[in-house]
Amino acid sequence: MLKPIAAPALAGIPNLEHGFFTRQGGHSTGIYASLNCGTGSKDDRTTVFANRARVAGHLGAAPERLLTCHQSHTALAIAISEPWAAGAAPKVDGIVTRTPGLAIAVLAADCAPILFADPKARIIGAAHAGWRGALSGVLETTITAMEELGAQRQQIRAALGPCIGPATYEVGPEFEQQFRENDRDSGAFFHRPRPETRAHFDLPGYVMHRLTRAGLAESQSVSRCTYTNEDHFFSFRRATHRGEGDYGRQISAIVLH
Repeated sequence: MLKPIAAPALAGIPNLEHGFFTRQGGHSTGIYASLNCGTGSKDDRTTVFANRARVAGHLGAAPERLLTCHQSHTALAIAISEPWAAGAAPKVDGIVTRTPGLAIAVLAADCAPILFADPKARIIGAAHAGWRGALSGVLETTITAMEELGAQRQQIRAALGPCIGPATYEVGPEFEQQFRENDRDSGAFFHRPRPETRAHFDLPGYVMHRLTRAGLAESQSVSRCTYTNEDHFFSFRRATHRGEGDYGRQISAIVLH
């Protein structure tokens, strides 16, 4: 049974379904067990699409109308009104729509998934924010794309889902320098457990900071650490540390009805 995480900020909106889905409740096996929705993984494609169909059904959408883009850690976001052809997913990291029945979604396995909704204008969005996307502005471009469809940021609600937490996100000095040079407010999101250790980065804290700074009606976090909660989440970094060679992806989706 699927038990996605729901954000209270979005759960009360009429005729809207959403969920930050965990790795539980699917068909995949092995390192992909069990709800792997990543078509870019080496998992059996038929099984991945069966998992995605299960997610779509939970949201009340047709399987072919559950859409994820070709994520490339960019700040690009687009508005859509119909599904794209198979194999033609755009290389963007944000999707927005006002079309009922289109379940827009992002995939993640440590990066931050963010879902958006303007309940008055009936416009929704989904963004994938790794550190590159968060720093370069994917949250803001997704919000702007919603505004171009008619949303008002003072009405937009946003929710951050599971991603890697600061206790396990160790980074190098070049990483920290890039943030400090490009966002003077970012220093607060780095800490060292001990003076001699490498810095740790607070990705969920930084994402929430950017959402708050954007001036939305409400920004809410239901994040849990993907690295440390292995029973519930896939993690790219955890798989890398174990030398597993590949990893599953969880999906976060939102749809208007």
